[in-house]
Amino acid sequence: MSRILGIDPGSRKTGYGLIESATGPAVGSPGFVACGVVKATEGEMPERLRVIFEGVTEILESYRPDVVTIESVFVNRNVSSALKLGQARGAVIVAVARAGVPMVEYSPRQIKQTVAGNGNADKGQVQEMIQRLLDLDACPSEDAADALAGAITHHYIGRTLSRLRDANG
Repeated sequence: MSRILGIDPGSRKTGYGLIESATGPAVGSPGFVACGVVKATEGEMPERLRVIFEGVTEILESYRPDVVTIESVFVNRNVSSALKLGQARGAVIVAVARAGVPMVEYSPRQIKQTVAGNGNADKGQVQEMIQRLLDLDACPSEDAADALAGAITHHYIGRTLSRLRDANG
């Protein structure tokens, strides 16, 4: 089994979702392990970044994933929000790099296309699909669902890319 940790960075809420993926030639369905949110709602930006870094570090130490996925940078209309998101991503990336875990990036459109069949799916559609794909009793929060969607994307796309690399030597 391979453990895939998806992380959805945010300057106030950073979602995480962990799945298990069977290794070998058959893909199969991913298995749900855990999900949640690191909340950094109090304080100025440096304090929130510390909370994000420490929260992600704790998650990495607790669950010991084999790979981490994160959304690639996207251009937002609000420059201030985009800069804060970039800083939160930086805190996550440093925590992952410090733990020595490989990291893969997928675009938001690629993630939505993979889990919902529509690259423009809204957050509610992603939540519903995550609930169905992982056979959960309830929809996870938006942030946790986005993180799980990243992990599921790697479950399907990452394995395909790995097999193509292996086949081409």
